Amino acid sequence: MAAIPPASSGSYPRRDGNLVRPLIGAAATFRRIAEAVDAARHSVWLTVTFYADDFRFPDGRTLFDLLDQAAARGVDVRILFWRHNPETSHYGRTLWGTPAERDMLAARRSRLRIRWDRAASVYCHHQKSWLIDAGQESETAFVGGLNLTPKSYDRHDVYTEVTGPSATDVHHNFVERWNGASERRMPDGNWGCDASDALPLPGAPSAVRGPSPVQIQRMFGSDRSILEQYQLAIDSAQRSIYIENQAIPIPAIAERLGRALARGVEVTLLVPSVPEEYVYEARKDPARRALFEGVEALACYPGFRLAGISIYVHAKLMIVDDEWATIGSCNLHAFSLGGHSEMNASIWDAAVARDLRDRLRRAHEGRMFALSPALYGVSR
Repeated sequence: MAAIPPASSGSYPRRDGNLVRPLIGAAATFRRIAEAVDAARHSVWLTVTFYADDFRFPDGRTLFDLLDQAAARGVDVRILFWRHNPETSHYGRTLWGTPAERDMLAARRSRLRIRWDRAASVYCHHQKSWLIDAGQESETAFVGGLNLTPKSYDRHDVYTEVTGPSATDVHHNFVERWNGASERRMPDGNWGCDASDALPLPGAPSAVRGPSPVQIQRMFGSDRSILEQYQLAIDSAQRSIYIENQAIPIPAIAERLGRALARGVEVTLLVPSVPEEYVYEARKDPARRALFEGVEALACYPGFRLAGISIYVHAKLMIVDDEWATIGSCNLHAFSLGGHSEMNASIWDAAVARDLRDRLRRAHEGRMFALSPALYGVSR
C-alpha cells in the first residue's frame, strides 16, 4: 500500500473491502450506468449539474426515457438538479425547473422525484454521482465528472464504479443533500414530492465486495477533504505524479508540485490543449498572474511535463507512484477548491492504479503533445 495517508478532516473514513472499476470515456461510462439503472430493483438516485435535453445514452435513450422506465418498474428514482443563481446563469445548460420543463414532465406522466438545490453566490453543486439500490446488497455508486450533455462524448473523461462499504458514503451524501436541498420549500422546488419527503440516513456500511480501500471525499460545507487529500498525496509522492484535470492548479497546489519536483518526483499534467474562454481572460488579468506563474515555475524542473491531447480534457484524476489514485468531479481551480460542492473517490490499490495508468497511456498513445507553460492560455 502506498504511504499516502487518507484525509482526516472529512465526513467519511477510508474503508476497506470495495470493488472498484474505473471507466474511461463517455460512451463506456454512460453504457455501464444505463446497464446499472436497467438492473436496479430498489432505487436510482443521482446528482446532476449540467444537463441538456438533446443528451442521449449510447442506446439512444434520453435521461428521462431511462429513468421513467425504471420508475415504471417500481424503482424509487430521485434526482437532485443544481439550480443556478444569476451570477452563474452563464455556466452552462441545466434543468432549472421552468414551467416548460415541468410541462414536459407532466406530459411524460413522470413518476420521478426531483428536487432543485442552489449553491451560494458564484458557486455550483458540481457533484456528478449515481447511486443504485441504496442500502441494499446490490448498492453501487458511480463517481466522476461527466455532464449529461452531448459534448461529453467529444471530451476525454474518467468515472469510477464503486461497490462495497464506500458506496454507503455516497448514499449518505445524497441523503444529506436531498434532505437539505435549498429549494425544497419553494413552490417550484420539487417534482413528485413535497418538502416533507425526507430520507433516513444509512445505517451500517455495505458488505465487503472487493480488495480496494476507498475513501469518498468531498468539498461540501465544512468538509474540505478533497483538497486535503490532494495535498497529502503530492507531499507523499516518491516517484511520479500523473494528473489529468480540466484546470491548471491553483498556486497552493502548484507550489506543492514544485516541492515534489525538487525532490526528484516526475510530474505530468494533462490539461486541455485549447482551454475554455475564462483561461484566456484570466491571462489578461494582472490579479490572476500568480495562477500562471505557479505553473511556469514548474517548467524549471526537468521532471515536469505539461501536455495536451487531440480532444478536450475534462477528467479530474491523479495517480501517485502508480499505487494510489483519485477520480471525481473536482477541478484544481479556485472554484472547485473554494466553494463548489464536489465528490471524489480515492483508491489505495496499486493494481487498480497501475491498470488505470496503463489504460490511459494506451488511450493517449500517439496523440499526447507538449504544451508550453509560458504560453498556456496566451492566445488561441
